[in-house]
Amino acid sequence: MRRRKTDWGSLIAGLLFVGLGIAFVVGQRTDWGFDPIWVLPILTIGLGVAGLARALSRSAASGEARDDRADT
Repeated sequence: MRRRKTDWGSLIAGLLFVGLGIAFVVGQRTDWGFDPIWVLPILTIGLGVAGLARALSRSAASGEARDDRADT
């Protein structure tokens, strides 16, 4: 079986949404002060980090592919 590379952008975005979902549920069930006004900035920053991680991992992967082709 062929091994797949980790998609860091999707992993970060998924963890971000899971974390926000948990924070929302915990905020509703307890007296912890979850302020929904922070959701949009957190999503914007988190998705920006995820996009940056995806771009960096793809550029590193394409650099490795170019190095492999140059060796042959």
